[in-house]
Amino acid sequence: MTNLARQNPEQQKKSAERFLAMHSANEALLLPNVWDVASARIVEESGFDAIATTSAGVAFSLGYPDGQKIPMQEMLAAVARIARAVKVPVTADVESGYGNRPEDAATTARAVIAAGAVGMNLEDAPGNSGHPLVDLPLQLEKIHAVREASSSLGVPLVLNARTDVYLLQVGDPAKRYDEAVRRLRAFRDAGADCVFLPGVRDAQTIGRVVADLQCPLNILAGPGSPPVPELRKLGVARVSLGSGPARAALGLLRRVADELKTTGTYTMMEGAPPHDEINRMLERGQER
Repeated sequence: MTNLARQNPEQQKKSAERFLAMHSANEALLLPNVWDVASARIVEESGFDAIATTSAGVAFSLGYPDGQKIPMQEMLAAVARIARAVKVPVTADVESGYGNRPEDAATTARAVIAAGAVGMNLEDAPGNSGHPLVDLPLQLEKIHAVREASSSLGVPLVLNARTDVYLLQVGDPAKRYDEAVRRLRAFRDAGADCVFLPGVRDAQTIGRVVADLQCPLNILAGPGSPPVPELRKLGVARVSLGSGPARAALGLLRRVADELKTTGTYTMMEGAPPHDEINRMLERGQER
């Protein structure tokens, strides 16, 4: 699973520093999330400066539902294959760190670095634990553990700390904003490089969060979200698409299958990259 044999630790450190710098540029960092090597190479060849994985997309592709059902080893094996195949920095979505203890988050952080990635998402939704969100003090311990693990390996892992207050609609709607900002501010102060608030789509709330936090903010974009130029004006530092691209690909496959079954035609496959183009793209990836 490891990629360190092929990537010099000093080069990985420089890649992490380069990725972190992308969060402070005037242009928002755009991340159309990927789930395998082919999708990563398509995004890289489209000119994007970094690659972000989607935990849901990777899980779906390997036969698991989303929500920390996939074993960490399988998730990180997919991340390692992606990191080996691209030249740009890779950040890994590793859900809530595959365990309820700070030590689990540290183990996951070390595995992310061993896989060749230079960033990781850490969310506060634990999955099927009976609680929608991890208690804040424990989540802060997990963030500290990630920072310590990263420091011990000499790779400044870019930590994107996420709260699912809005995505899971936790608590009283009237208090949701204050709770989200309380958590994100605590994540920032605990050492997160960027904070992530999925589930918010209206420009007014997004702009208010940016102003209240004064640190890099990641927004999960999709249909109904403000377009990228507007998000840039609001001060958003990072725009990702999550599982949207993977689900869109599955939606296209469903339409291809429906067309074949109902009309016996093939128009839904128009626009697909040629076979030889994909082959050449993956061959170039194997040479890295």
